[in-house]
Amino acid sequence: MTNVDLHHGAATDVGLVRKINEDSFLVAPPVFVVADGMGGHSGGDVASQMVVEEFQRLADAYDPTRGAEQVADTFARAQARIVEFGNAHRALQPGWHAGTTAVVAVLVDDNGVAKWLLANLGDSRIYRIIEGRLEQISVDHSVVQELIDAGRITAEEAAVHPERHVITRALGSPEGIHPDFFLLPLGSVERLLLCSDGISGMIEDKEIGEILEGVADPRDAADQLVRAAVAAGGRDNATAIVVDVVGLVKDATYDSQRQLESLESKLGGRL
Repeated sequence: MTNVDLHHGAATDVGLVRKINEDSFLVAPPVFVVADGMGGHSGGDVASQMVVEEFQRLADAYDPTRGAEQVADTFARAQARIVEFGNAHRALQPGWHAGTTAVVAVLVDDNGVAKWLLANLGDSRIYRIIEGRLEQISVDHSVVQELIDAGRITAEEAAVHPERHVITRALGSPEGIHPDFFLLPLGSVERLLLCSDGISGMIEDKEIGEILEGVADPRDAADQLVRAAVAAGGRDNATAIVVDVVGLVKDATYDSQRQLESLESKLGGRL
């Protein structure tokens, strides 16, 4: 795989309501992660940090030709740690809970061609900028997204729905984990954003797109996204990672079904 020049920036803020920051993030090119913990102090923050620790281990010995397999294995290790952590605490305090969302971006070598492998669990999000447009790549694992998909509510109604923060998949779930994976050509991503719902839940996609399009330096873009979310009310921890691939020819083509079938084959049906 040819060396890829990545420019990146990251920012996080506890917000104006929460007492602790349960978000964790990792910038270890070519591995990028945002995790949004759930469960309160010594619960969500520890769970999200466990995810980051496991992906740091991945980054330390990363093989881009085995990227999909290694990401799946890393999710499994993080899940095992969080479940064990939760079981130990519930033995002393019934009802105690620790879990976390996660969005991941890694560069992989697909038969000698560098591509983005993206993965998500929960309602943290992955966006891309392509030809001046913001596009959400990940699909929220949430109650309101299921209602939208079923045609029972609109996206506008979802924004104020009383269960808008209830997620249906997360690390730490006793039912196991089922992350979604996406494989994208590098040229189909001019700028990549990984963020917790403290960003996407506080500012509209239109504003997210304007910041990503209008701020050239990814460090400044990440910082402005977080500051905009805090200025909008800061009801949650806010974290953003912005990544630019420098010097590539645009390629907007993306056959999601073909890419997913290819990925499933590589993972041996573990998706």
